[in-house]
Amino acid sequence: MNSYKDIFEVLKSKVSEGAVFSLSQPEDALHGDFATNIAFILAKSNGKSPKVAAEELITVLQEELAEIVEKIEVAGPGFINFFLKDDIRTDEVEELAEGAVVISENKGKVMVEYTDPNCFKVFHIGHLMANAIGEATARLYEASGYNVMRVCYPSDIGRNVAMGVWGVMQKENEKPKADAELKYKVSFLGMCYAFANGEFESSEKSKAEINLVNKAIYEGTDAKVMEVYAEGRALSLEYFDKLYEKLGTTFDKTIFESEVADEGAEIVKANMGKIFEESEAAVVYKGEQDGLHTRVFLTAQGLPTYEAKELGNYEKKLESLPEASFYVVITANEQNEYFKVINKVTEKIHPELTDRLVHIGHGMMRLPTGKMASRTGNVIGAEDLLDMITEKLKEKLADKVVAFSDSDKLLNDIAVGAIKFSILKQAPGGDIVFDFDKSISFEGDSGPYLQYTHARICTLLEKAKEAGINTESYIVENPERELEQVLIGYRQTLEKSYKDLGPHHIVQYLLSLTRAFNAMYGRTQIVDVNNKEGSAYYVMLATATQKILAHGLHTLGIKAPERM
Repeated sequence: MNSYKDIFEVLKSKVSEGAVFSLSQPEDALHGDFATNIAFILAKSNGKSPKVAAEELITVLQEELAEIVEKIEVAGPGFINFFLKDDIRTDEVEELAEGAVVISENKGKVMVEYTDPNCFKVFHIGHLMANAIGEATARLYEASGYNVMRVCYPSDIGRNVAMGVWGVMQKENEKPKADAELKYKVSFLGMCYAFANGEFESSEKSKAEINLVNKAIYEGTDAKVMEVYAEGRALSLEYFDKLYEKLGTTFDKTIFESEVADEGAEIVKANMGKIFEESEAAVVYKGEQDGLHTRVFLTAQGLPTYEAKELGNYEKKLESLPEASFYVVITANEQNEYFKVINKVTEKIHPELTDRLVHIGHGMMRLPTGKMASRTGNVIGAEDLLDMITEKLKEKLADKVVAFSDSDKLLNDIAVGAIKFSILKQAPGGDIVFDFDKSISFEGDSGPYLQYTHARICTLLEKAKEAGINTESYIVENPERELEQVLIGYRQTLEKSYKDLGPHHIVQYLLSLTRAFNAMYGRTQIVDVNNKEGSAYYVMLATATQKILAHGLHTLGIKAPERM
């Protein structure tokens, strides 16, 4: 049963094909279960006022929706409010409690690329932004019926990597010992990169040496350079995998920048005179012809730039999943204009990909201390942030989690949930300032608040099971209309989140759901052995809430602990 869909289809039959109207849930349950602005659309075509159009329409709607709707009212200047029958709403909630959270169909395949860290550089909080948004986006597609291939595109070649290699060669005597922890070895690489970047900008001699190292890596000609490069690359990749495990991400495919450089250069050369042209010895795409801007694809030395490598990256993607409905890339929004060029050029090479290339730009995460920059070494590492939050959680929870045999994992899941919630609670394009105290609150708008509510419901359901309360037979004495209304709105929220590729809709929904549930929890004895049939109704509501909370948190990439 899906009352929203039933009402939407009836409304759709009342307007011309292609007409756009809204059907949503009012913020106040007193205004009905659903509301629509369709009368404003009809008023434009029949010359009547929206209120008159609404009043004429509700007579027809009441008849056609009589099986599920108790009453229909006109509100304000012409909005129409629908009030479901209590038993219809409750039956729909019962279906959710039985597991019918979302009905998915096989819509096809999607490839989502995200995180994309840089070898020899710190995996920083900016990468956390891309990872959280990318993982949630992938799961949104999955919840909507797509099979998703997750792809990571690490930078393991190019001038930035050459800086790291050169820096390590200069700081050889400061290198951590072989038995040092992995994170210290990787921190050393980041320090070497920051040092090299400063030298590159201030010393012509160092700049020339770094350029030679870059050339040597591309050509594989210098044994010492390649030894340092191979060791640093391996350390970086090992560290990335460690962080992915903590963050709950598993990539299906990794495409390295070094794999696509040659192919990208060949693609550019093959399209000279058609898409690309020579300019001051370099090869460029003059984007002004398409309302964009000019970018270099091959340097004057003939080396492929990031732009050329992106073309090779797309070729690898097409080889791996040629039939994908969409190829999605998540990066910082400072690359928005860059990807307009990349996607336009890719569409010129592959016209069949038109409207199938999607770029999502996200804002920056900032700490109260301000902006960071890896080139100066002023960087907050992702693991450092996780460690700081975990320590704060240990202090906050004291002995509450230490009794668990898997307390370290639980603390990590709560810390990751705190970070992801902070990132996902607003639309992807905006910057966020990470607030440590708010992020780990168990009482406010936070990931731990949602996780704790889920764990508390799980404990409650265990008690109900032990008490022998059977939700297959229940009596509704006083319908919990507000909670039921929120519950039946989940599928609509999923659809909106998918349409907007906005996980923040799910975050806000889950907060509304937990508030509605906790309000009921505070005034109701849910497990009541003296009134098992009445109690069974509340247990059914708790079951539906638990399933939707678990599904919503999973879609956000946040763990839903069963105990906390």
